[in-house]
Amino acid sequence: MDTILSLLAAGLLQSFEPLNLAMIFLGCFAGLFIGAMPGLGSVNGVAILLPVTFLVPPTAAIIFLAALYYGAMYGGAVSSITLGIPGASTAVATVFDGRPMAQSGRADQALMAAAIASFIGGTISVILFTGFAPPLAAFALKFGPQEEFALMLLAFATFIGLGGDDIPKTIFSILVGLVMAAIGFDIISGQPRLIFFDMVEFQRGIPFLVLAIGIYGIGEMIWTLEHTKGAIRMHKVDFGWSRIKAGLKQTKKYLPVTTMGSVLGFFVGTLPAAGATPASLMSYGLAKTFSKDGDSFGKGNVAGVAAPEAANNAASTGSMLPMLTLGIPGSPTTAILLGGMIIWGLRPGPLLFTESPDFVWGLIGSMYVANFVTVVLNIALIPVFIRVLAMPFSILAPIIFILCVVGVFATTDRMFDTWMMLLLGCVGYLMRKLNYPVAPAVLAIVLGPLTERSLRQSLISSQGDAMTFLERPISLVCILIAVALVSYPFVSGMLKKRRAAKAAQ
Repeated sequence: MDTILSLLAAGLLQSFEPLNLAMIFLGCFAGLFIGAMPGLGSVNGVAILLPVTFLVPPTAAIIFLAALYYGAMYGGAVSSITLGIPGASTAVATVFDGRPMAQSGRADQALMAAAIASFIGGTISVILFTGFAPPLAAFALKFGPQEEFALMLLAFATFIGLGGDDIPKTIFSILVGLVMAAIGFDIISGQPRLIFFDMVEFQRGIPFLVLAIGIYGIGEMIWTLEHTKGAIRMHKVDFGWSRIKAGLKQTKKYLPVTTMGSVLGFFVGTLPAAGATPASLMSYGLAKTFSKDGDSFGKGNVAGVAAPEAANNAASTGSMLPMLTLGIPGSPTTAILLGGMIIWGLRPGPLLFTESPDFVWGLIGSMYVANFVTVVLNIALIPVFIRVLAMPFSILAPIIFILCVVGVFATTDRMFDTWMMLLLGCVGYLMRKLNYPVAPAVLAIVLGPLTERSLRQSLISSQGDAMTFLERPISLVCILIAVALVSYPFVSGMLKKRRAAKAAQ
């Protein structure tokens, strides 16, 4: 333990060197705005700015990109809350309660909760990273296809809590999402499937960003215009030190879900190819399922902002663990970072901690500093973000529309995807009008490909024996927890009816 603390102290001192500290500030600032821009996100931001880092030493370069990654995780909440458009897939769950809070004049509370939860999630995950990197990396290696499928099943079990009391509509929404996720080529045989009207554009499937921006950008815009006749003016909030203190006092209310999301996010982030999106969605679902006020989720519950924001920031740190210790990227962003490290002459893997300790501990030290810098920047810029909500929605709506179109086209470079986004926006509007939950469909599209891949790999390796999922301890535990989560709404409903019956007597 003393060795770890001494190495960490050396890493912190290294991160305070002028060049490294400048890289932290630049990375956090750039990441904050990149994450807030619909269609960009951390993956595109790191890929675009990777060539710039060749002008500085490797340690400063990876510190800059890691800080950018951190900032983008924070920034994704900004557009989700203020505009209802997720900056990236990792911020989709933040829309569910962040946008209603903004519409009810509590945008400052939502942004404060997102910033503080992100800080807590980042801090907890960095501490776990520092103390438990080798054993956690070894544990992550035990996750094969069976364990990955059981984990995805556990994530789907949390979706039941997203649909409120109308479980059939929730299941239908999940099935719609799974069907949309299956469009394209079969992952095993390579045969095209669900190619509507034989249009070759469907062979690439429906990109998640197209669906997310369509449903939560265009769909929300149409819904708001219909119910306000385009004349709504968002509540204007004077944000000052008193509001910051009030936001800090509220931290106690959502501290349990923030802690839960941090630990869950870090663990899911360490799993190869899992990433921050499943972590944030699972965290939101669990927070809603076990909340005493679960019915308020989706209507502006601050815990619905804190839980996913803590999880996605924790997962971003966790995803760097398998990259550094095993050479296996834990997310698309860390895959780009891995490529950069190889270009810089570094060899990620078990020997990295012994061959390049200055680099590793300098990076870990920079995570602590970047986490603090980003939360300060985020809170300081809240008044700027709130100004967006001060304009009439009749002016804001065209801006949202342009951001949606530009964000999708700039990402995919296909006009077909732009038209598909507009169509999905209409679908999202109709689902909301008919009281069908949109969230489970969106989440099913995220996890659908991961679930199908792990399921088919498991069945192929076991020659079709479904018992393979119950024969492995980790997989069995995840499945049992999933069954318990699915049963929870039914059991709690029965208990409420019995209590009501006894009270009536």
